[in-house]
Amino acid sequence: MPDAAPAPLLTPPCWHSLAAERSAEQLNLSLQGRPLIQLGLTAGAPPTLTVQTLCTERPQQGLWAVCYWWFANHPECQRLTLQLPQPDIAAAGLASGLLLGSERPDRFTCERALFWQLSQPWLGEAPQPVYPAQMVMSNGKRHPRRPPKPTGEVYRRYDAHLGAWVSLRALDIEEDLPRFNRWQNNPRVLAFWEEGGSLEQHRQYLQNLAADPHTLPLIGCFDDEPFAYFEAYWAKEDRIAPFYPADDYDRGIHMLVGEEHQRGPHKVASWMTALVHCLFLDDPRTQRVVAEPRADNKRMIDYLQGVGFHCDKAFDFPHKRAALMVLGRERFFDRCPLA
Repeated sequence: MPDAAPAPLLTPPCWHSLAAERSAEQLNLSLQGRPLIQLGLTAGAPPTLTVQTLCTERPQQGLWAVCYWWFANHPECQRLTLQLPQPDIAAAGLASGLLLGSERPDRFTCERALFWQLSQPWLGEAPQPVYPAQMVMSNGKRHPRRPPKPTGEVYRRYDAHLGAWVSLRALDIEEDLPRFNRWQNNPRVLAFWEEGGSLEQHRQYLQNLAADPHTLPLIGCFDDEPFAYFEAYWAKEDRIAPFYPADDYDRGIHMLVGEEHQRGPHKVASWMTALVHCLFLDDPRTQRVVAEPRADNKRMIDYLQGVGFHCDKAFDFPHKRAALMVLGRERFFDRCPLA
């Protein structure tokens, strides 16, 4: 394997071509047809994967790839053991949290709950710095200063269950206004959002959100086809804050699926976990994601509970009776419905 051509970096859109050859005692992974890592398998709890050969040009990507492949294909597995013939190649993995050490210098573990909290490659190639904390006042509310809003794509992951890319990008008013207008005037959406209107009314709506530092409008895509609109907001500055003890970095979500052919429970599970995953990765200080669907919207409440939210209480907004749905960071990553 040392003579093989360098394997490409595991960053979108190339690493979706990760391929595996699996037998009872062997696992071989390749990337774009190039050998990446070969391992022997030993059954157990946790299973042990012994590295036999590893592409020398991309050792860290090889270790990441085997953890990704194993957890994506074994959703019940919470940890695995990696035995490395050259323990020194584990240094970067130990520093990032990909690997944990053990009493044996050649054995390391990878924890599912830690793996899915690594920001790369889901948030892109560049490391995401934590924005400095400084408390400010706005509209009579004291909260942390929020970072500038991102542009372009903010999240991308290949969903192994769905067999499709799920991605999120910041809404672009000029590009997305016509579809936003069409979606909001869909009778099914209108019944819950109550935001129907003209193009100009919706342009003003989106311009107001663009000027509001506490809300980030997002477009959800499957295989780069826009199908949904989401609003991610900082709960401390939102209208929900008086109804529960909002922490400084809690995030909230509003959601709608605009394209009829992209509806269905299996697709909701994909985009909802992606949306929550993105928000938890965006700032490690975020400990909760909340939602406030209408209390009689049983279908949405069931979907939220399906990815780990619990109903904290019902309460009265001025415009609706809502259910306060809450998902904690620890619960999300411990259950980890991602694949």
